[in-house]
Order: sequence, then C-alpha cells, then structure tokens
Amino acid sequence: MQSNTAALTAPTLIDAAWPARGGSTLVRSAILAIAGSILLALCAKIQVPMIPVPMTMQTFGVLAIGAAYGWPLGAVTVLLYLAEGFVGLPVFACANAAAVCSGPAYFAGTTGGYLIGFVVAAGLVGWLCQRHQWDRVPVKAAGAMILGNLVIYAFGLIWLHTLLGSIRGVAGWTLLRTWNAGAANFLVGDLVKILLAAALLPLAWKLVQRFRTGS
Repeated sequence: MQSNTAALTAPTLIDAAWPARGGSTLVRSAILAIAGSILLALCAKIQVPMIPVPMTMQTFGVLAIGAAYGWPLGAVTVLLYLAEGFVGLPVFACANAAAVCSGPAYFAGTTGGYLIGFVVAAGLVGWLCQRHQWDRVPVKAAGAMILGNLVIYAFGLIWLHTLLGSIRGVAGWTLLRTWNAGAANFLVGDLVKILLAAALLPLAWKLVQRFRTGS
C-alpha cells in the first residue's frame, strides 16, 4: 500500500519509477539527463527527409521527456542535447551527407528556431505534468502535447520566416510559404505522435504503479 501511495503521489513519472534518495539526487539527475539526450539523438535519426525542414521523432522525444522528467530536469536535458550538437557531436537530424549537421552553424539554419522551441516546450509540458498531472489522463496528456507542439511551431516558424524572408531574402517568400514549409507538412505526423504520447504516458503510469505494488 505504501509503495502504491508513493507512486500515486510522485510528482513525475520518473520519480515514481526511480525515486530520488538523499545524496544520490545529483548523480541520478546527471544519468537521466545523459540518457535523455541520447534518446533525443536517436529520435533525430528517425526522419523523413523534407525541404526545408526534415520531419523527425525529435518532437515526440522532447515532449515525452518533458512529461516524464518534469520541467526543470526536462528542460535541462534538452539543453544538454543542444549543447552536444553545438560542440559538434552528430546528434541532430541531417538531410544529407553534404549538409551541416552539427556545430554553431546548424543553429543558424532552418531548424534553429525549432531547437530553441524544444527547450521551452519541454519546460511547459513538464510543468503541466509535474504540477497538474496532465500525463495521467489521455485527454490531458494529448492537451499537453498539443500545447508543446504549438510552442515548437511558434519558435520554429518565426525563425524560419525571418531567415528565409529577411536574412536570406528568398524571392516571394511569404507567411503562407513559411506555414506550408514549416508546419503544414508536419501536421499529420505530429498528430500521430500526439496520440502515441497520449496513449503511452497514462499506460506508463499504470505499469509503474503495478510494478511498485508487485501486482
């Protein structure tokens, strides 16, 4: 009964699955952040090449980590992932062998806004799940994922439009072209990822609670 109660009252899924204990908290957080950054790198490699922005499983990984870890650790994990790519590790999505796939230049490319949006989205979803338990009910889990996706779109589209419309001065580049290139093509795929997360998160809570009770 005590184990079940602990699982039910844990603020995040990872706290229920792996409770922090005294002096091990910092080591635990470091392990989780590194593991999460590796997961994001793997998600980035699962992609459908598209122009100017490839479609990947990154958004699913970012939002799922935010939900499972909570807002502080979730946001830090995404920041670690971005830092790995910034220093040159091959952790980002790459359209082809000739493209710039890591380093500072990658952040100045068409995906730069989405990368920054990842941090904010992970924090928002983490906050909703940690403080309000949105990840325990499918409808609320879907709502958290939708809000997270909207944040990613907002950062991504603003930068994409600025880059191609103003900085690079692509002829005839309009808001509609930005929407079509940076959002419209991904709506169906993002919907599938939202539904997947909405199903998996509450299921994960049930499995953790069942494991903790031994039933």
